[in-house]
Amino acid sequence: MDSEALAAAAVVAERAADAARQEILPRFRNVAVETKADGSPVTEADRQAEQAIRGVLGAAYPEHALLGEEYGEESNTDSRLRWVIDPIDGTIAFARGIPLFSTLIALMEDEEPVLGLIDVPGLNQRYVGWRSGGCRRNGDPVRVSQADDLQRSLVSHGDPFCFERTGQSAMFERMAREIPFLRGYTDAFGHSQVLSGGVDVMVDMDLNLWDAAATQVLVREAGGECQVHEMPNGKLGLILGSPALVQTLSGWLG
Repeated sequence: MDSEALAAAAVVAERAADAARQEILPRFRNVAVETKADGSPVTEADRQAEQAIRGVLGAAYPEHALLGEEYGEESNTDSRLRWVIDPIDGTIAFARGIPLFSTLIALMEDEEPVLGLIDVPGLNQRYVGWRSGGCRRNGDPVRVSQADDLQRSLVSHGDPFCFERTGQSAMFERMAREIPFLRGYTDAFGHSQVLSGGVDVMVDMDLNLWDAAATQVLVREAGGECQVHEMPNGKLGLILGSPALVQTLSGWLG
């Protein structure tokens, strides 16, 4: 897709995120929580938001494939384009009444993310970007930090048990031991804080494609680096943010 087509697709993605907000926000702090077979939480808001997103994207691009966390894949085998959806990333936060949850929408072309959206409805913040189009928060351009001193940088991480699941416990222990300003801004909320330079670099392990796709293109369009590592358990690990710090921390992987 060229830049004009991607810009048009971004408008559709924002409409889909608006539709998701209408399902999510009325249920915030007012919804029951269930447990899926894999042990992760899910709510009615997750399911209804994904259906709303699918409805908007499917109407605009019926020829595209769709992959979502809650309802799996709708595949058009002839399509080189696939939308990847996580209706609520950070369901634990959502279920506990913490407003640091996100909606993630990405468009992939030949398995490469070319458009990404992270919506943080509880804070009314939305990050949108596409290949060669830059990255914006609520319409204003944002840039990733260019910090290069790990001792003076704000570093974020996902849940510690995710490092254990992916065989990276030693990395987390080293981070905890050697990084003065280490904070657990988890999930795509943490990713979003990297985009605007508030967090200099983040390490996030044990991710699915729908957790990682939007972030990959957004970080790069915000002038940063996003390394994707395939983990032994089949999941993905991301190191994202300042290019210099990403390079340093990538050397800490086991």
